[in-house]
Amino acid sequence: MTEALRPPLAARFGHFARALPPQAWVGGALVGSFVLMAIFADHIAPFDPNASNIKLRLKPPGTEGHWLGIDTQGRDVLSRTIHGARASLITGTMPVAISAAIAVPLGLAAAWFDRAGALVMRMMDVLFAFPMVLLAILLAAILGPGLPNLIIAMVLVLLPFNTRVAYTEALSHREAPWVEAARALGTPVPRILLREVLPHVLAATIVYSMTIIGTIIITAAGLSFLGLGIQPPTPDWGLMTGEGRTVLNRAPHVATVPGAAIFLLVTGFNLLGDGLRDALNPGRQR
Repeated sequence: MTEALRPPLAARFGHFARALPPQAWVGGALVGSFVLMAIFADHIAPFDPNASNIKLRLKPPGTEGHWLGIDTQGRDVLSRTIHGARASLITGTMPVAISAAIAVPLGLAAAWFDRAGALVMRMMDVLFAFPMVLLAILLAAILGPGLPNLIIAMVLVLLPFNTRVAYTEALSHREAPWVEAARALGTPVPRILLREVLPHVLAATIVYSMTIIGTIIITAAGLSFLGLGIQPPTPDWGLMTGEGRTVLNRAPHVATVPGAAIFLLVTGFNLLGDGLRDALNPGRQR
């Protein structure tokens, strides 16, 4: 009966799309552009990102055939920037998705079962004691450089934040009237959590995840800048910025081009996250 009263999926999607503010569409367009760039990098990059011509080293933007110039090792900056979108998107989205997948069941269990909640949240408080950047540097230094270790480090850094969001949202619905009604009807706890609480927790977690991706991209780029993240010769914007710092006075484009790419991608995720937060705000929809 309840299912019959629900509007069709297309109608619900249309309502949600109309609720999105303009900033979300701008952010989505920016993020979508970088996603397409990453997917089709092999086809749109004019050169192999690791091919070098030492004779053209540090040539400025506008050099024939090299629109954004050449880096310190004679490689095309545009091609490396295009291919670098892959690493930035992976290091920005994978840790957020993995930490959210772990945090949601942890937050649900912590909110519903008091003893488990006390244990889980005290463990998260230990991680909260460290500033995000310092904890990321510490974990990356312990695990060692490389993409897999970088993702593991960022997952551990994000886990307490995502768990806190899931726990707070689940706890706020624990005594809700519809949850109490389900309890009175003898509905099993797993069914209550899945049908009555999980949708609210997922909405809050998705919105938070979208707003935190930009911070994670900057943090991961910073680790690569310090030599604790992705290693050369893999094209990565943080690594490219780090390599360009030594020639900033002679060839500023080597560092500023990947830096601008980081800025645009982070801005896109921030705008998209803010727009989703406004659209999914329960107080706004009622």
